[in-house]
Amino acid sequence: MSFLSIVQQYPRVSIIVMALAVTFLISLINYFFLDKERLRELKTRQKETQKQIREHQQSGNHEKAMQLQKDMVPEMMEMFRHSMKPMLITIIPILVFFSFIKKTFAETIIASTWFWYYLVTAIIGGIIFRKLLKLP
Repeated sequence: MSFLSIVQQYPRVSIIVMALAVTFLISLINYFFLDKERLRELKTRQKETQKQIREHQQSGNHEKAMQLQKDMVPEMMEMFRHSMKPMLITIIPILVFFSFIKKTFAETIIASTWFWYYLVTAIIGGIIFRKLLKLP
């Protein structure tokens, strides 16, 4: 039995398995390429700063709140830079994979809905894999 015949016979299960496999691979790449400690530190500082911003806004000190928001920008840029490396590694294979599955599921009963199966499964799988791998 070939791969395509299995996909056409069980399209829903196939897309769910594929989505979980791709999501797991992306999570593994993130696990090995992210500086997890630095990202956790940045997230913690960002949460504290957001709390201070809310406090200053509620007390009417909008200038201090604006200054804190400006101070947060470099940290946000650093978080973005850290997440770029894994994204650059995975973007081309993901685009090739999406081209493949689009063609593969075009002739199945879920031809118009395969993307939603993939998206929901990837979101749920991503949450689970991030918790299992203790990613920030």
